[in-house]
Amino acid sequence: MSGPSQTQSPDVNWRREAVQGNYAERPPSDPGGPIRIWLYADRISYRPGDPIQISVNTNAQRYSIEIYRDGAHRQPVVRRTGLPGTWSATNVNCSEVGCDWPVSVVVSDTESWRSGGFVIRAFVASDCDGVVAESEHVVIFGPSRQTRTTENNDRLLLVAATATWTAYNDWGGSNHYQGLSGPNGNDFAPRLSVQRPYARGFVSIPDEAPRAVLMDQPGILEEPEYPHMEWAYRNGYSKKYVSAGWASFERRFVIWAEKAGYQVDVISQTDLHNDPTILSGYRCVATIGHDEYWSWEMRDAIDAYVDCGGRIARFAGNFMWQIRLEDGGSTQVCYKYTARERDPLMNTGPRHLVTESWEAGEIGRPGASTFGLNATHGMYASWSGCSPRGAKGFPLYRPDHWAFAQTGLYYGDIIGGQSGVFGYEVDGIGYEIRGGLPFVAPGALAPDCMEILALGLSSTIEEGESIKPGHTFLGREDAEYVAMVLTGSADQASIEKTKRGCGAIVYFQRGKGQVFHAGTSDWIMGLVRDDRIVIQITKNVLDRFLGP
Repeated sequence: MSGPSQTQSPDVNWRREAVQGNYAERPPSDPGGPIRIWLYADRISYRPGDPIQISVNTNAQRYSIEIYRDGAHRQPVVRRTGLPGTWSATNVNCSEVGCDWPVSVVVSDTESWRSGGFVIRAFVASDCDGVVAESEHVVIFGPSRQTRTTENNDRLLLVAATATWTAYNDWGGSNHYQGLSGPNGNDFAPRLSVQRPYARGFVSIPDEAPRAVLMDQPGILEEPEYPHMEWAYRNGYSKKYVSAGWASFERRFVIWAEKAGYQVDVISQTDLHNDPTILSGYRCVATIGHDEYWSWEMRDAIDAYVDCGGRIARFAGNFMWQIRLEDGGSTQVCYKYTARERDPLMNTGPRHLVTESWEAGEIGRPGASTFGLNATHGMYASWSGCSPRGAKGFPLYRPDHWAFAQTGLYYGDIIGGQSGVFGYEVDGIGYEIRGGLPFVAPGALAPDCMEILALGLSSTIEEGESIKPGHTFLGREDAEYVAMVLTGSADQASIEKTKRGCGAIVYFQRGKGQVFHAGTSDWIMGLVRDDRIVIQITKNVLDRFLGP
């Protein structure tokens, strides 16, 4: 961190660095200094019986490792102590090409492991000081073949948003948002390797770690604040912990669901990409949290599942970018805003696999056709300069829908306002109001007969009287890109047409299947904060979709 300038107070300087700086964990070039340790696994996900190859990098002579299934009850499965430590030099470009550390530990006895998220913890301990260094990683174990082929399966299948984890993971200095790439060494990385550790905060976080959604209203004319980034900066966590990772979303959902009596299997998006049949046998597939990045193959699997009678319970938001998986799945590619200039497929084809927004003309597959909503018609709410004094929940328009049974809700009530479920990123759709009710706007390309059940306001840009140029986290990039995708121009007039979005809850039937989509990244907080109405709605959807 650079020191404060002569014209800025130290307080202002560190706050700006916390919001705008790139202070990601980066491996040192030599083994000197204090004891340190990091690890990663050879794959994102496995099946029972698959061996796990773990690479550990440490300057300690000895270390220990433990693995446990993370859920309502922690289930230890492996513990090894006194392992010899080894140090490996790490490429400065490791975020993009991988760390290439040698395999340190192989765990082969996984045949009996039940599907879920398994935390791998490597640590160095001393007799007098306790744990002096530690690192955590998480891997997904999918269902066994026997579980998948069981008829009348009443288990819930959760698809972990692992592509979004990869996109936000800034360990090594780069992700799909900031980085060390480009001619000046300060651009985001369009290619990311999964062969590296997860940033601190992706596997576990303290209960007191702030969320992005602001539960306290800012004062009049106060500049936008970002408490989660300031907390991360002060406490040595990734600034992206609130955006992605097992800790903030999937872990919390699994804990809640298992305590509520649901049996939960978990797969990664890579599993879905490689094997669409993995969904067969499940009556209901769920997603949770911030679920932004998908491949063409992943969408194909979901669409085929729904058409054949599957049910999707999507409590997630920000369905935005197409990705490609390359190098056997170890590299994730997404050129995002720069795709038309930089993605090689724009020249070589096939163009429908170019890695940008699903609404882009060259892709021709609007996000709403799969989940009913998309990010380009939604975006930001309840944080920063995007409605920080907003409702924090979904205004309800159709309380008579089955999803709201046993809630006592009325027209105009706010769903999840007290628990802050609306934000920080939401999915929307073009709409119009008729007779006090929202309907899909003509030409919005949503599924036929889709019902908009609840609807709130969002924005693609921070705007307001208290905004100071250069002080905010969000610039004009999102607003300009959305305007370009939706209108073909990024000028101010086009931004005015497209910057006002929405976040919605929708339901529709397609083929033989059904989709319920609460389009927000923070629906999980209604479950975590014991919001009885949000819990009842979640149970209504899961119970109906898990039924015969």
